[in-house]
Amino acid sequence: MAARQADVVLVGGGVMSATLGMMLRQLDPSLDIVMVERLDHVAHESTDGWNNAGTGHAGYCELNYTPETADGDVTIDRALAINAQFEVSLQLWSYLVEQGILPEPSSFINRTPHQSFVWGEDGVAFLKRRFEKLKAHHLFREMEYTESPDELKEWMPLIVQNRDPMQKVAATRIKHGSDVDFGSLTRSMVEYLETQPNFELMLNSPVHYLAQRDNGRWKVRVRDQNTGEMTKLEAGFVFLGAGGGALPLLQKSGIEEARGYGGFPVSGQWLVCQNPEVVAKHHSKVYGKAPIGAPPMSVPHLDTRIINGEPALLFGPFAGFTTRFLKQGSVFDLFGSVKPNNLMPMLSVSKTNMDLTRYLIKEVFQTHGERVEALRNFFPDALEKNWKLQDAGQRVQIIKKSADGRGKLEFGTEIVASKDGSLAALLGASPGASTAANAMINVLERCFADKMQTPEWQERMRELVPSYGQSLVDDEALLNSVRERTLTSLQLKSD
Repeated sequence: MAARQADVVLVGGGVMSATLGMMLRQLDPSLDIVMVERLDHVAHESTDGWNNAGTGHAGYCELNYTPETADGDVTIDRALAINAQFEVSLQLWSYLVEQGILPEPSSFINRTPHQSFVWGEDGVAFLKRRFEKLKAHHLFREMEYTESPDELKEWMPLIVQNRDPMQKVAATRIKHGSDVDFGSLTRSMVEYLETQPNFELMLNSPVHYLAQRDNGRWKVRVRDQNTGEMTKLEAGFVFLGAGGGALPLLQKSGIEEARGYGGFPVSGQWLVCQNPEVVAKHHSKVYGKAPIGAPPMSVPHLDTRIINGEPALLFGPFAGFTTRFLKQGSVFDLFGSVKPNNLMPMLSVSKTNMDLTRYLIKEVFQTHGERVEALRNFFPDALEKNWKLQDAGQRVQIIKKSADGRGKLEFGTEIVASKDGSLAALLGASPGASTAANAMINVLERCFADKMQTPEWQERMRELVPSYGQSLVDDEALLNSVRERTLTSLQLKSD
């Protein structure tokens, strides 16, 4: 059987592959692109609306992005970087909306204030220091802080009603925060790509074989799960954007850069409320501080969500231990990922993170009542009958070899690319989808370096992302310009 020739193969039908496919289509419409997805429709794993927090992660409310140092200071560098990266995504989405490529913004993004809420003397002191440092930077100049009971009742009525009046509490707020339905966003991008020439979507088609030919091109074999038919693909560039499935595929590739990488899978669950009377009383995302020993993805938050146009409240996530790398994966995923080149890092991480493992296992065995009791730290009047448990997506945290040969557990995202730029993979979790545009620009710069330096692609990139090649962290005037445009185009401006 002759191989189907392509310029690009995108493995995975989630937001990362869709974003990269969309950017490549805008940069060079002549590229022949094939997207392969193991499930029967796109955006069904990590990108699905119920499988992620839907927070437009911008560092506004996520306290784990501004850790407290041993001397009591608060570091804000990561929050600044993530905020600037999210602004890149907003710019790309604005362009696509303005061009009629994406539908009405409210179909995938809605203004939802981002708030942080803390209680107790230590929590309030930390939040105030965090506010003072962030407020001084132009990226966070709209941030508000309050300890006022009256203002808190206005900001988050469910959270402060019937709370102990003697308990010291405080909150911060950014009004133009957002809730993003990444599932709807991704489906809209893929639907557009399917209308374009030189694009093919292959569903029910997991990758069974991945190897590089002597000429540098990649052989990719996928099997149709309905018919059993094998399709041979051959491409000059392959992107592995398969969420938790990216690590096993990266290992299949055999590239030198993949050596030493392992994965630590973490599952999640939400408490979900769809009672209209309750949902109508809360319109924000409210993040607190993570319990000691919890992974960063387990920072508790009570969120307004709009998924497929329907409003709901979600609380969580409640983390758990699993050996699956995908929600619809195999219990043998973790064991199959252990290789001679990553055995030492994985054993080292297992030994040094026993507290985390115990925490995750403990989370698994919580009762419904115990989970609702955790919710009552945020919503004192929560009733068990209004909340049901819903499984969230799987996350695979990165384990990578450190300089001493041991392992280190990472909680961010990372691009791994081959030396020749013919293959790239995205590993890790938070902030994930929110920074997809910035991450895919990273892929383009590393894997399409020659084309990215041409005047044509440079000009086109600045049309897609006006701040391209400049720093939103350093340039206040530039930030003012792009933020005014994105908040207007995406209908996120506060009243």
